[in-house]
Amino acid sequence: MTPLPPLPRSLADPRPVVGVGTLAAFLAAGVLAVVGVDGTWLWSCLVGGVLGLLGFALMQWQRGASRRRSRGAQRGLL
Repeated sequence: MTPLPPLPRSLADPRPVVGVGTLAAFLAAGVLAVVGVDGTWLWSCLVGGVLGLLGFALMQWQRGASRRRSRGAQRGLL
């Protein structure tokens, strides 16, 4: 069985997906706030956006550690 070729960098990069998801969560929270919905839906959107920002920060931190060849970094990141 032949090994599969690696994915192109544009398809292997998770940053656009995380960015779009985070933006969608904050947009949904904004729409819910304008409409006047408060409660579980609004807080879920806000928490989703904040978690997206934290995930993005974690990816950037891991990417920097990988580039520095830090001992605890995950190898093979873009």
